[in-house]
Amino acid sequence: MSEGTPAEDGPSPSLVGVEIVAAGGSQWRGTAGLVLVTLLWGTTFVVIRAAVGEAGGAAGQIDAGAQGAAGEALAPSALLALRFGIASLVFAPFLRRGWRLWRGGLELSFWLWVGYAAQTVGLQTTTASSSAFITSLSAILVPLFLRAAGRSVGPVVWLAASLAFVGVGLLSWDGGSPVIGDLWTLGTALAYAIYLIRVERMTWDHDALALTGVQMVGVFALSGIWFGVDRPAVGEIPWVELAYLGVVCSAAVVWLQMKAQRLISAARAAVIFTLEPVWAALFAFALLGERLAWMGWVGALMVIGATLLGQLPDRKKTSEAVVSRG
Repeated sequence: MSEGTPAEDGPSPSLVGVEIVAAGGSQWRGTAGLVLVTLLWGTTFVVIRAAVGEAGGAAGQIDAGAQGAAGEALAPSALLALRFGIASLVFAPFLRRGWRLWRGGLELSFWLWVGYAAQTVGLQTTTASSSAFITSLSAILVPLFLRAAGRSVGPVVWLAASLAFVGVGLLSWDGGSPVIGDLWTLGTALAYAIYLIRVERMTWDHDALALTGVQMVGVFALSGIWFGVDRPAVGEIPWVELAYLGVVCSAAVVWLQMKAQRLISAARAAVIFTLEPVWAALFAFALLGERLAWMGWVGALMVIGATLLGQLPDRKKTSEAVVSRG
């Protein structure tokens, strides 16, 4: 199946025995795409803080810093409904018919929404840096879930995931006492780990633009239901920030992720996503003049090293990238 002609309603080709990361050039293209995703996510904290002047910490996966800053002005349900309403409009022209497309896209949108919703709620009581640390658990959870499902995960991936998790801890952990928001954020890590695994499979079945469009619509619908139940007061709406979150950090990055995860396994992708708090800290350092302690620099280097390590091939050819199709 070529990338331009994904299966929509016909039978899916079997990927059993196919090593997604076997082709070096394709793997590095996928890596570059996911690194760009983390870079764009890393800008959100700086953009929001510069616009609304809110304090916070380094961003975590799914824009922890941005959610924390914008969340001061908008309730989580309103923030997500408006954000993904904008994203849905962007991708509306690419929507297609097809039961398999909508079934798969709506499943992905559920896990994506759970991750965003849990993190926005968690950031009401926890710090952005703690959120980044807890969310980085997805780097460990993805290979754990894959192993539990009977898929082999190579030692290189385990080492890279562990190194990345420790690195994010050094970069982001603020040493604060546990709060209820940390438990909510753990839900984000769980949801996002499942999301990465399911994306790995579904990107081979559907066109990336169409799959992204269905996800944006699905998250918008779930957020709209949450908003209708929550019925929060809505004050001044930061439209510029919401437009950036919706167009760039929702619609564009999810589309990039759909394209990139065709070329790289979920376990390796989870390691790459730990780069987001690194980018957030670097942007805050360069553009906002925030200082990073020596331990933070060590953590950032560990995450970068883990990302590079995660690209090395395992000796076992049937590694974590083998997708079991049932």
